[in-house]
Amino acid sequence: MIEQDEYRCFIGNLSWSTSDRDLKEAFKKFDHLVDAKVVVDRSSGRSRGFGFVTFDDEKAMEDAIEAMNGIDLDGRPISVDKAQPNQGGGRDRDSGRDRDRDRDRVAIAQVDGTGSLAVVEAQEAIDIIVIVLVPMNALDACE
Repeated sequence: MIEQDEYRCFIGNLSWSTSDRDLKEAFKKFDHLVDAKVVVDRSSGRSRGFGFVTFDDEKAMEDAIEAMNGIDLDGRPISVDKAQPNQGGGRDRDSGRDRDRDRDRVAIAQVDGTGSLAVVEAQEAIDIIVIVLVPMNALDACE
């Protein structure tokens, strides 16, 4: 069995304003810190609300998980856990094709008779909802 050289923590529930530097600063008190990265959306450059902190020592990673899980960072209680291996999502580095698992996320919304908007179907979390307003008399013309 090959011994792992790096130990990664998944950091969830990050504030949109938390940067790589902020994340590294929060975890620097643990020995053997290698890297801290906030995951950002490739097209917008905005934080996706999670990141990873990497250590070169398993004990340091375990200490960080125990001490940091649930603490407040930039106004939000973060979740800290051992990162799971990547299982096929994200970027296909071999072919250069983008297989982003967030592509094709869809929301369908409808407006009821009172003008209230309701999402009636969604696939996972939604980043953007596009609403098209059509005058009621235009719908009558379609019948």
